[in-house]
Amino acid sequence: MKSGWRYRLTALVGTVLVTGVAVSLAYLPVVQTAVSFLPVVGDLPIESATGRELGMEIATTTVVVVAAFAPLYRPQPRRILDTWMLALQRTGIALLALATVGYFDYTYRLPRSTLIVAGTALVAFLPLYFVTIRRRPASGGRTVVVGDTPEQVAEVLEDVDSSVLGYVSPRVGETVRTDERVLVGFTDGGQVRGLENVSCLGGLPKLETVLVEYDVDTAVLAFGQPDRSAFFGALNVCYEHGVTAKIHRDHADAVLTRDLGGDGLVEIDLDPWDVQDRVFKRLFDVTFATVALGALLPVIAAIAAAIKLDDEGPLLYRQERTATLGETFTVSKFRTMVPDAENQSGAVISAADAGGVDPRVTDVGRVLRTTHLDEIPQLVAVLRGDMSVVGPRPERPELDADIESDLREWRSRWFVKPGLTGLAQIHGVTGHEPHRKLQHDIEYIRNQSIAFDLKIVVRQLYQVGTDAVRYLTQTNHPDAN
Repeated sequence: MKSGWRYRLTALVGTVLVTGVAVSLAYLPVVQTAVSFLPVVGDLPIESATGRELGMEIATTTVVVVAAFAPLYRPQPRRILDTWMLALQRTGIALLALATVGYFDYTYRLPRSTLIVAGTALVAFLPLYFVTIRRRPASGGRTVVVGDTPEQVAEVLEDVDSSVLGYVSPRVGETVRTDERVLVGFTDGGQVRGLENVSCLGGLPKLETVLVEYDVDTAVLAFGQPDRSAFFGALNVCYEHGVTAKIHRDHADAVLTRDLGGDGLVEIDLDPWDVQDRVFKRLFDVTFATVALGALLPVIAAIAAAIKLDDEGPLLYRQERTATLGETFTVSKFRTMVPDAENQSGAVISAADAGGVDPRVTDVGRVLRTTHLDEIPQLVAVLRGDMSVVGPRPERPELDADIESDLREWRSRWFVKPGLTGLAQIHGVTGHEPHRKLQHDIEYIRNQSIAFDLKIVVRQLYQVGTDAVRYLTQTNHPDAN
């Protein structure tokens, strides 16, 4: 198996080269002469392009084709027919997009005759190229078990039907080697029962090397106590190398799964968004954040002045939040509490989030929380790519740990990028109700789409406007109740 990035590079460079050659061939005089004898196509005007014009037409075509083939850049095992059909489908999408470009007054669009000839070449050669470089599913599958202890590995092995190459575990005290290969793993308590005939392939830090060296198709995760670094680190490695990750159904509530049917193992859904949806979502995130930050510049200036006039403390409050697959990132908000508000209490959910009174909240902070304006700096995190406009709201790692102790399913929120707003927020559910919040987050993950995101954003903007109007009305009429 090629490493993940090596395969991606091979697929991308090959797509670029095949596309460039296809367009260049369409302009060869001998090809154009042959095309002129064809029925219907031969009646189309034949145009030529050289120099800069040819280069720009090749560049335009390449950008469209490369974008259309995005689903094929992920390294995962595919059969010949599956690869061929998927590549053929993506070629059709690329040609449709190029034909659409041709209807606009764009200087470097492909002439119709050129598009037909180049398209024919792409249909013939691009699927063939991806069939050649594809990862081949191994006969019977090539599986490794990855766990936090050899004992846990031995327990999960009983439910693995396919042939197991070996296991990866961090706690291996002693090993026996033959011909430079680890044969049997031992722990402090001696040989683990059930692993007598299973090779130990190394520790967790070597997982990436093991996946590449042994051409692994499937990794079965056997973590009794899945932690943020080991468990989700293993998932990240599997994702990068296109390796199918499975888990025992007893632990399936801690992850997103594709199918809960079948035997004791279920497949983990490492990529719940389709590639095209992910691209459109990212474009929407960048556009929304850019426009919002530009439009809100006067509001940002006013908020900054108000916070400084109130108590001269810091303008922003920064804290760590949980991101995709258990990673963390730093998020900023306009400060709404007195400086060093958590020195005594530590990380706790504010009583104000549940409609109560939190004495740590400043006068300006109360206005910002009511109107949601304290969230504006998080638009920068959206631009950086740490957050999306829509998704499960990220919690602080300390609070995540507390909630996880009661809700194993809480980790399933980490399989999508956290959001500025989400389904829980538009239903008025906060961190004070983690069970309800989790239900809304899982519903969003299961039904996520660009259209769903737009509906949530519209409802959130409406609620923000309504809350602002209500606050102003109550301020102007304090006796109105």
